[in-house]
Amino acid sequence: MKRQNNTIIKNNVHRFNDDVRKTGSYAYTAGKLSAQLANFRISESIARSYEFLGKRVLDLGCGDGTYTLELSALGATYILGIDPAEIAVNAANRKAKNAGLERKVAFEVGNIYDLKKLIGDRRFDCVVSRGVLHHLSDPEKAVECISLLANSVIFLEPNGFNPVLKILERFSSYHIEHEERSFLPSTIKSWCESAGLRVSSIEHINLVPMFCPDWMAKTCRSVESIVEKIPGLREMMCGQCIIIADRQ
Repeated sequence: MKRQNNTIIKNNVHRFNDDVRKTGSYAYTAGKLSAQLANFRISESIARSYEFLGKRVLDLGCGDGTYTLELSALGATYILGIDPAEIAVNAANRKAKNAGLERKVAFEVGNIYDLKKLIGDRRFDCVVSRGVLHHLSDPEKAVECISLLANSVIFLEPNGFNPVLKILERFSSYHIEHEERSFLPSTIKSWCESAGLRVSSIEHINLVPMFCPDWMAKTCRSVESIVEKIPGLREMMCGQCIIIADRQ
């Protein structure tokens, strides 16, 4: 780890930069079927969780910009993506330019703990934090910083109830190298409440592990809609949770 603006920056930033340097994108945005299915379900749920039409959106931890660009198709008028991984941000800006969206979608390098100077007087209706907190050195402080940026926040995080995730965090080389971890939804909710946010909903989604074999991905997808509807089972088996919070 190193320090930037008196805040610890984890080594996984370098790992994500290396991913883009080697392949042009993040591993979980690449072509593996399981990643495609899992991220489609995540994107689908985020799209339903908030009315993006006509809104200005701040995407914190935007990575290589793959999912930031999706917000444009949902009708957002302006989207700013911020990430500490410079090479990933450069890749994201190229994607926006190639898609003809550079006037509507921008990407900048920044530290989630010190955004005031970077954002300046720009105002946003909504913050999207898609899979960010579990990568940070101080996620509770990050929630406090995020709470000051907009009236609504969408957190997408690994489901800390899921026992499979806990095993992967200990033994998967990808999870170890990228310093992956997961939190209980109740923990994230308590951070939101401490920061002055009111949690309006917590939804458990997605049964497909991100890097599993194709046969497993297809099997999980076939029963996903059933599992997501069963209380108790969905809290234990779904891979992610979406937490919607609003300023009180």
